[in-house]
Parts: sequence; C-alpha cells; structure tokens
Amino acid sequence: MASKDRLGKASEAAKAAQSNRYVQRLIEDDELRANLLAAYGAARSAYARMTNGKPAGKALMEDRKLQAELRNAVESLREAGGALREEPGRRRRRRRGGLGRTLLLITFGAVLAVALNEGLRSKVLDMLFGAEEEFDYTSSTTPSEPAPAPVAG
Repeated sequence: MASKDRLGKASEAAKAAQSNRYVQRLIEDDELRANLLAAYGAARSAYARMTNGKPAGKALMEDRKLQAELRNAVESLREAGGALREEPGRRRRRRRGGLGRTLLLITFGAVLAVALNEGLRSKVLDMLFGAEEEFDYTSSTTPSEPAPAPVAG
C-alpha cells in the first residue's frame, strides 16, 4: 500500500510540474537553460576558488578570476530572471557593454586617479574651489603692558 501511496504522490507532483509555467519555460527555452547552467558553472567555480585555503574575504578582494566568475554568475542569473519575467515570444536581446558601462568605467578611473595622486587631487580642488591663498598673520592690536612683578618682602 505504501508504494501505491508514493506512486500517487509522484503522479500528483508530475501533474503539478506540467501545469507550472516556470517548469514549462525551463523545458522549452534553450537559452534559459543555457543561462542557468552558465550561472551554476560560474558559481561552482567561484566556490572552488574561495575554498582553496585562502581566507574568503581576502580571496574576494584580491582574486580577479574569482571576481570575474562571480560577475558571470550574476549576469547569467539576471538574464535567466529576465527571460522568466518576459513572455516566451517577446524576448529582446540586450547589448552588452555600451555607452553606460564605458562612462561608468571612465568615471571610476577618474575618481581613483584623483584619490591616489596628490598632485592631481590638489589641481582638481584648486579648479573646483579656487587656489588656496597663503598669508602671514600679523596682529593689529598692541600687546598690553605686563603686570608689575610682586615685591617679596
């Protein structure tokens, strides 16, 4: 009786999966499956790089390959999520890179250069706020006469 009960539950699960639109999209959409597999592969590779003995925080900050793999995983998941939200026949292809990414990289590079180069930083500050004026301070008041010394006696 237990095997019939399990068979009934498996049959119900299969029917539920057939009626689920996300499962249907996964079955029918090759590009969606490719994005999910790419995300899984990149995440798995990133996890392997993070657990190679280096502290995870240090690996995240210093390992360029790990950073690239994490970016690839995120991009693939983003594309898969977008594909799931769109109607099956209305898919648009997004351009990678473009003007927005270029401007972001140029801005980031400029900020980094200003932050790291003291000469460039002072030039930028002079352009924004004007040159710093140097002056010598001279008091316009005259010093008061010192109090007379007390007499010991």
